[in-house]
Amino acid sequence: MFRRMLLLAAALVASPVLASAQAPQPGFERPIRIIIPIAPGGGTDVFARLLAEIVGTSLGQPIVAENRPGASSTIGTQFVAEQRPDGTTLLFTANAPITAAPHVMNVRYTLDQLDPMFIVGHTGFTLCVRQDSPIQNAQQLIAAMRAAPGRFTYGTDGVGGNMHLAAERVFKALGIEATMVPFQGAAQTLTAFSGGHIDLYGGSIAVAMPAIRDGRARCLILTQRAQHPEVPTGSGLDALGIPNEETLIWWGMLAPKGLPADRRAALMTAFEAAWRTERFQTQLARSGVTPQFRDSAASAQLINGESEALGRVARQVGIERQR
Repeated sequence: MFRRMLLLAAALVASPVLASAQAPQPGFERPIRIIIPIAPGGGTDVFARLLAEIVGTSLGQPIVAENRPGASSTIGTQFVAEQRPDGTTLLFTANAPITAAPHVMNVRYTLDQLDPMFIVGHTGFTLCVRQDSPIQNAQQLIAAMRAAPGRFTYGTDGVGGNMHLAAERVFKALGIEATMVPFQGAAQTLTAFSGGHIDLYGGSIAVAMPAIRDGRARCLILTQRAQHPEVPTGSGLDALGIPNEETLIWWGMLAPKGLPADRRAALMTAFEAAWRTERFQTQLARSGVTPQFRDSAASAQLINGESEALGRVARQVGIERQR
C-alpha cells in the first residue's frame, strides 16, 4: 500500500514537469495569441477555439484565443495587422474583414499587411423563397426578377457585407435587380424572412439549414459553383451559366506580414494536424462547412481573386469607400 502511494505521488509530481519540459520552438518563447475579431459564439469563434485547444502545447507554448470584436470585425483585424511578424499573434477570421470591408469601410489596414496562412473550409450563400411561394426553381425566380426589376426584397448581413456583394455579383451577371434590406446578421435575416417581412432570405447555407430541412425555405440560387447536397432545390453557378462569379464564406488564419519561413512551417504543421483530427472535421460538418485545407499559396490566390471581384461589385453598386 505504502509503495503504491509513493508511486502515485511520484507520478503526480512528474506530470507537470513533463508537460513543461517541452522546449519552445525557435521564435515561440512567448504564448501564442489567436485573435478572433467577433464576439464569443458563432462559427468563427468555435473553430478558432477548437483549433487552439487541439494544437495545445505542441509548439512549446500555450495558445490563447482572444476575442476583439467591433466594426464588422475590422478592429481585431487591424490589431493583428499592426503586430510584429514573429508568429505569436495570429488572426482567425471569416472573409468579411479581408475581402469586403477594405472596399466599403474606412479601415486602416490593407491586404498587404497580412500573410494568408491557411483556410479550413467554406460554404456558400443562398437566396431562398418561402414554402408558400409559387416560384419553384432558380429559372422561375430569375424570370420573375427580370420582369419586375427591384420589386423583390432580399435580406443581407449589412450594406457592403459579403452576402450583399455576393448577391449583387450574381445579379449583375444575370442582368437582374432586387432591393437589399440590411440586418445585423444571417440569423436576424432568417427571422425577418420567416415572418414575411422580406421576399428572399439572403445568407449562409449553414444558417438556413433548419428552415430548409423543415420546409420553411426553398433555396433556389447558390453563390457557389457546385450544387449543395443539402439544398436539392438550389442551383449553383455552374448550372446558371456564370461559374466565374462564385463567392464563398471561408474561415482561415492570417499573420502579420513578414512571418519568417521557419515559424510559418512550424505553425502550418501544427494547425494542419489539428484540422485533420476527427474532432475538428466533425465540427465543420456539424456547422454545414465543406472541409478543404488550403495552404498559404492557395489561400492567397482565393483571397486576391475574391477581393478584386468584390471591389469591382462595390464600385458597380456605388458603395465603394471614399479614399
